[in-house]
Amino acid sequence: MKNKTDHRADLRQKGLKNTKRRMAILEILEKQTQPVAAEQIFMELNRYDLSISMSTVYRELDSLVNNNLALKIKINESNKALYEYNRMIHKHYLVCLGCKKMISLDMCPLKTYEEKLQEQTHFIITDHKLNIYGYCPECQAKGLPPKA
Repeated sequence: MKNKTDHRADLRQKGLKNTKRRMAILEILEKQTQPVAAEQIFMELNRYDLSISMSTVYRELDSLVNNNLALKIKINESNKALYEYNRMIHKHYLVCLGCKKMISLDMCPLKTYEEKLQEQTHFIITDHKLNIYGYCPECQAKGLPPKA
């Protein structure tokens, strides 16, 4: 796998050991175009002949999330979490309920609202998350959502 980012320096800066597993997980996350499940990361690690258990994948992901090197995203009511490399870019997603495709939004639709909310409540807002759910054009063409 090719390094696009100096993950060794990122790990060192956070006080984490530079292990093959952590490096591989960061590289896998970095090359993804949308958030991925831990199971997908596990399968990718096995393709690279890195022997690792699923529980270790979760522990490594939690460590990376706790150190702000990866982001954990919960989608809808499901308990399933998705993970992505933290590029330090604020973003939101359109999530298709049919095919589960996630499309990153290029702008934040809450910026003006957040400013007004701070002004009205004197609350210092440090972050927010927004996912918008619906059906992509491909799923609509397949008859989703079902008509009531």
